[in-house]
This record gives sequence, C-alpha cells and structure tokens, in this order.
Amino acid sequence: MKKAVIASIAAAVLGLAPLILAPAAGAADPPPHVEGQILVKFHDDRASAGVLKAYGLANGPGVGSTGARLISVPEGNEQRLATALGHNPAVEYAELDGIATALSDDFYFPRQYALENTGQSFTNTSGSVTVPAGTADADIDAPEAWTVTTGGGTKVAVLDTGVDDDHPDITPKVVGSANFSGTASNDDFYGHGTHVAGIIAATANNSIGVAGVCPSCTILDVKVLNDSGSGSFSAIAAGIDWAVGQKAKVINMSLGSRFSSTTLETAVKKAWAAGVVIVAAAGNTGAQGKVYPGAYTNVIAVAATDNNDEKASFSTYSAKWVDVAAPGASIYSTLPNHPFAMESNGRSKDYDIASGTSMASPVVAGTVALAWSVRPSANNSTVRSVVEATADPISGTGSYWIHGRVNAYAAVK
Repeated sequence: MKKAVIASIAAAVLGLAPLILAPAAGAADPPPHVEGQILVKFHDDRASAGVLKAYGLANGPGVGSTGARLISVPEGNEQRLATALGHNPAVEYAELDGIATALSDDFYFPRQYALENTGQSFTNTSGSVTVPAGTADADIDAPEAWTVTTGGGTKVAVLDTGVDDDHPDITPKVVGSANFSGTASNDDFYGHGTHVAGIIAATANNSIGVAGVCPSCTILDVKVLNDSGSGSFSAIAAGIDWAVGQKAKVINMSLGSRFSSTTLETAVKKAWAAGVVIVAAAGNTGAQGKVYPGAYTNVIAVAATDNNDEKASFSTYSAKWVDVAAPGASIYSTLPNHPFAMESNGRSKDYDIASGTSMASPVVAGTVALAWSVRPSANNSTVRSVVEATADPISGTGSYWIHGRVNAYAAVK
C-alpha cells in the first residue's frame, strides 16, 4: 500500500482514546493524505486521458460509483497537481486522497451496561479498567426490544479494520467480506473492527461472550482501514459502493477525519439514494468541530454517553450536526483471538472493553437494524426518523446533540 501521511491525526484509534485533531501548522500545510495519488472527476470522462496527458499523468481506475478516478502522481506533488487540475475547465473537481482513522444468557452480558444497566460495577479482563456503578437507566433497553424483534437477518455493513475470521461469537454472523485496505489479509489484526461488529451483532443466548444490539443481524465485513487503523478516502468510498451492491440496509463507519472529501460525500449520497441508512462516529475531540463522514447530511452522527447517561468527556458534540447519542464509554465486546494491535493498549484477546464514539456508532447501527426489521416496507428516511424521534431526551439533548440517547425498545414498538 502507498505510504500514508498521517500528520497530526493521532495513530490512536477513535475507539480507544480521544483523537487529537491539531490545527495545521500553516496555511500551506496539506491535510493528511495518501502520497502518490489524487482523486479527479471529469465533467466528461472521455476527456480524462487527454487532459491528464498534458500534465504528464496517466488515467487511473474509477472509485466505486462516485465518478472519480484515482490518479497516480509523483510523491510530493499531490497538492500542486490537484490544484492545477482543479482549475482545468474539463475537471469537475480534484482533491487529495485523504486519510481517516478508526474512531476506537451470555457469560459477559452483565458487563454490557449499554444494553441493560443495573447499576453494577465491573473490571475488564486485563484488570486495567474498572467501570463504577452507574445510573440504572443509562442503557438502550435492548432486552425489552428483543421481546419484539432480534433483527430478522437485517444486513449491516461494517467498514473498519476487518472482523476476526475465527471468533465463535461474531465470525458466524459474517455473510460477505471485501478488502479495500491494501493489506494482504481480510482478517482483523488491529482489533477495532471485531469490537465494532460484536457490538452490532454478536450471537445472543449461546452461553458464551456477549450479545449484540441486533443479535439476529448479519454482517458484511468491509475492510477499509489497514492493520494500523487508518485508511484512504478512496478505499472508504469504494467500500461504501461495495456494501450498497451487496444489499446492505445499514452501513456503520466508526472512523473519521476532520477533513471533508467530495468523493467520500458522493459515495455517501449515492448510498442514501440507494435506500441505505448510514451511521458514523462523531469523533473523540471533546469539542464541536465537524468530523467526516459523520458530519454529512445523509449520515447519522453519533456522540458517546457513559454509564451515568451523561456525555462522555472525550466525545465530540454539537447540536448543529451531531444527531443522536449512545453508550460509548467502556463498552464490552468481542476482540480477535489472535495477536492484534489494540493489545498494546492493555486489551485482552476474545473480549474486553473499549471506549469511543466508535463504540457508540454501532449501538445506533444495531438499533436502526432492529427498527427496520419491524418495518420491512419502510424506506431509509422513515427508519432514520423513527430512531431519532424515539431517542430519550436525556441531559445534553439540544445542546450536545440534536435528538437524544437512542432507545431500541422505543424504536421497535
């Protein structure tokens, strides 16, 4: 894979620690991007080869159904060539290929306060994190929702670092996979994607591990982030397009960047037009600045709450663009059963805690899938509206986020 310039975006995933998004050092500093390639869309694709030749460049492959092309350029010249091409009348837009990062009767069910909080305290398996007793109603009422539906096979695409290909609690739920990350293997050697997928659809009532919010949902494993937890906008856009082609009803993206991308936004708009509900993490900046793709209009942006039903300290917030909240602090879920990068942060194999809006986003994605399973003829706009309208108006609603903290039971009633 081409070398990625991560710049000030922290290597820590958004699912583990606050993502520090420092301002650029100067106006001339480009945003984090993949070296040696840019994204270009032409008004008439037939003109592409001739225009590019004038700049000493060759045509490149398309990026999903966005209409953009991935063009190889000399390393170090990405910004100059993107700017020059952007001023060419034959070009609709030219931009850097930016970088996004991962935003971070079952045996362990009592540890899943996000699903049902009884005010308990517990320590994670590595002994490094203790969650104190919290507010007993800081959950999404998942067990009550399961009396109505457990998901009915609703297909949820997880665009992330991959899903462990040998985990008994989540691997059987994977019904399709694709790898756009540039890594050799579809397997998850970072840990983030496996944790996210388990929050959505880990098998329930199998006497092991944890239960997902939507335990009868199925998972499309779309690896768009590499084994260090980062990935290009072009990879994410291609992953969105693939998920739409595989008939995903819901797409979860627990990843983000403070920089926007026309190519990525186009992929999101096309997915929405195809009838998909898109959910994404709002970010872990502890501030109000926009994080993409969560900030796009056609995406449900999710902030994180804690076990006291309050905004998590790390969570990005804004009543202007953050749509809902969901539990995201110290969330217990699946992790790979082989070595993975998140182990260096004290996480254990198989099951453990992680925190971040990365963990809140799949709670909402699972809730969307549950709501859709009881309204099979509804469109994506209706389902999104139901989930947002039935959210509990907890403290912070109207100031930290537009709606409330999601409530799965209210969404399926």
